[in-house]
Amino acid sequence: MVYSWLRAANPATASDYAEEFFYLKNGEAFVTGRLKDPALVGVHAPDQYTVRVELNHPTAFFLDLCALPVMSVVPRQTIEKYGDRWLMAKPLPGSGPFELVYWRPNDKVRLKKNPRYWDAANTPSQIIDILPVGSPDTSLNLYEQGQADIVLDRTLVPGELLDMLRQRPDFHPFDYLGTYFIRFNVTHKPFDDPRVRRALALAIDKERIVAKITRGGEKPAATLVPPWTANYTPPAGPGYDPALARKLLAEAGYPGGKGFPRFEYMFDAAAGGGAKLHEDIGIELQQMWRDNLGIQVDLRQVEWKVLLSSYSHLNYEVARASWIGDYNDANTFLDCFIGNSGNNRTGWKNAQYDSLINEANQQTDLRKREQLFQQAETLLVRDEMPIIPIFFYVGLNYFDTNKIQGFYQNILDDHPLQTLGRVSKDRGRGPGEK
Repeated sequence: MVYSWLRAANPATASDYAEEFFYLKNGEAFVTGRLKDPALVGVHAPDQYTVRVELNHPTAFFLDLCALPVMSVVPRQTIEKYGDRWLMAKPLPGSGPFELVYWRPNDKVRLKKNPRYWDAANTPSQIIDILPVGSPDTSLNLYEQGQADIVLDRTLVPGELLDMLRQRPDFHPFDYLGTYFIRFNVTHKPFDDPRVRRALALAIDKERIVAKITRGGEKPAATLVPPWTANYTPPAGPGYDPALARKLLAEAGYPGGKGFPRFEYMFDAAAGGGAKLHEDIGIELQQMWRDNLGIQVDLRQVEWKVLLSSYSHLNYEVARASWIGDYNDANTFLDCFIGNSGNNRTGWKNAQYDSLINEANQQTDLRKREQLFQQAETLLVRDEMPIIPIFFYVGLNYFDTNKIQGFYQNILDDHPLQTLGRVSKDRGRGPGEK
């Protein structure tokens, strides 16, 4: 484990989630390259069966971090033998409940039960196939024809059939730890003015968006952190108030929208039916801002990689965004907007906000920690508003509980494969196969 963590934290590896090691003693210095000696990082193995971790300060969600993929144990011998191509090794080494049989692009990934897994006796499925399907219609057809047992992705539900399908007993909605929001590039005028950002936020009827466009049971969002997050109640956020929006816009120097520069709203051409959703939301925003504020907006659809690059280089004006929580804690949302976070991507920096997040994460008193987070989120979504929360995601997957067992709904939408199996004819927990 020590090898795996230090490898992921090493800047030469360029791990996407290496910042999760910042909580370790000297972790941030090592990840950013300021510290070269890995022996000074707060993870050591005093003996063959013990790992000792030293943190910078108490971290309420540290055990949740340990469950993230970036902290998984990787096979040292294979990596040292094959280098960057170790994932091509055959057989691919693994210590989990399944072994990789094959991975055929645009066909399927096949997994088979690993007899050496520590809990193999309680792993019901012998074979699991994972199908890379991006079309909602194709996914539903495969399911209806019995060629797929479970469909996990909410975007793989045909939008035109959503109202009807949500009434079926094999379609299962659930609260999801995710938020759809809008980013501002605050380094670009006129979005450097908080009054402008607040005006645009107050002119959005979020109830109309979820009722008219998403139609999946999503809830309008006044905050970034969903209200069902553990140990946290979000503060009050801005509502829908076109009159106040016009007043703020006038105070910013644009009465009735006069003189306000035409700008672009950017969104991605997502797969799985998501592109149509983003476009429809963009059209609705375009109309609301025109009708309520008298300003003109152009819609620009780009590829996902282009959108990410535009975020990173602040090469946009206003853009759609979303965040799915990595763990069930308010920090997974709020630390995205500290000044040095690679996930910020707005150009917004606020020393008070950073200080509140830092202080909250050193608290062992959950109530005091919550209060500090609430103060920080108030800055983020009510006072400064580099983002506009639009709605909280709702999850939706479909499977027949009379056929599939071992599937447990949760707000992270995390479903370990080793629990899944077919229901035997006598409703017992016999071995299943998928």
